[in-house]
Amino acid sequence: MRGRLLRAWREGVKAAPGAGAPPWRVLFFGTDRFAVTALRALQAARYRPRRAEGPGSEGSEWEPSENSLVSRLEVVTLPSRLPGDLPVRSCARELQLPVHEWPHTGAAGQFDVGVVASFGRLLSEDLILQFPYGVLNVHPSCLPRWRGPAPIIHTVLHGDKVTGVTVMEIRPKRFDVGPIIKQEEFAVPPRCTAKELEVVLSKMGANMLISVLRNLPESLKNKKEQPEEGVTFAPKISIAKSCVRWEEQTAAQVIQLHRAIGSMFPLQTLWKGTTVKLLDFVEVDDIPGFADQTLNDCGAVPGSLLYHKASQTLIARCKEGWVGIKAVVLKKKLTAVDFYNGYMHSWFQQKSRAVHQECRFQTLKLSTAKKTLKEREMLSQNIKQ
Repeated sequence: MRGRLLRAWREGVKAAPGAGAPPWRVLFFGTDRFAVTALRALQAARYRPRRAEGPGSEGSEWEPSENSLVSRLEVVTLPSRLPGDLPVRSCARELQLPVHEWPHTGAAGQFDVGVVASFGRLLSEDLILQFPYGVLNVHPSCLPRWRGPAPIIHTVLHGDKVTGVTVMEIRPKRFDVGPIIKQEEFAVPPRCTAKELEVVLSKMGANMLISVLRNLPESLKNKKEQPEEGVTFAPKISIAKSCVRWEEQTAAQVIQLHRAIGSMFPLQTLWKGTTVKLLDFVEVDDIPGFADQTLNDCGAVPGSLLYHKASQTLIARCKEGWVGIKAVVLKKKLTAVDFYNGYMHSWFQQKSRAVHQECRFQTLKLSTAKKTLKEREMLSQNIKQ
């Protein structure tokens, strides 16, 4: 009964004189850096920064813009139980926007359309029906590929050559299954990291959202269902994923893993029973002079370490191939030179290119059951990975 009443109310609002054209009243749902770009685009479509009129004038005030696309903008974000704040809440405070803490969404029937960007919560059918023009979702993949909370990371992790952004219509009960309103592709640059890709896709998604809102009724009329073929899922990444499995992963896979999650979770391994974080990976083909060095793989096992003096790089053996490492964290940050001098030098005084069985990294097995406060804080800042 409630659903039928809400549907009838929606149709009535849309049929009212003057309806169906901007400016729109928008309720925004979001949490992380990706969402902040869309939120700022909506604010820019509502106001423009007021020009400073003299020395010392405040530059953070806003004034209405002509032909504004958005007349009202409020924000829904998640509770933060950790030190610091979610990026969307900080941005909303900076822009002086009203903020509601989920599951509270403000008074019903006060908005024309909802916008979701990296929110991480399912919206109920009753909530969706409170918006005459529904709820739009800005999702950083070409759906139906990479449905779920970590599409950007999985794009990089699996070496996709092409990705994109989809503006879709939210449906209840399941994530990322609604019809496509607008979709654009983007060629993933070689060696691109997830962090770099997030910046590009967030700007692309914000521009697409504004384009959809400019002619919302027509955009909704032309929506199409997602294809049934090509569905893949992008589950959230656990910190356990950062543990390098030397016996199972090739050099290419380790490098790809670093590009995908290194900015969020530095890759980890064991050195003599102590956890070491690995920073600044390089491909051995990029190490000057290394290609000419003949490595005797006889006796090298996954995790075996060498030191390339000319480039000041640690070289670690993987299941297949070698990776270069320029810095590590062992109690404190150390360059490859520091690590070699402090922990490897004695083995290599006689034979600098020989493989020593004791000089190796070992796979760290990390439980996902408990996370430190710092690790949970890192996750909260990267909900849309």
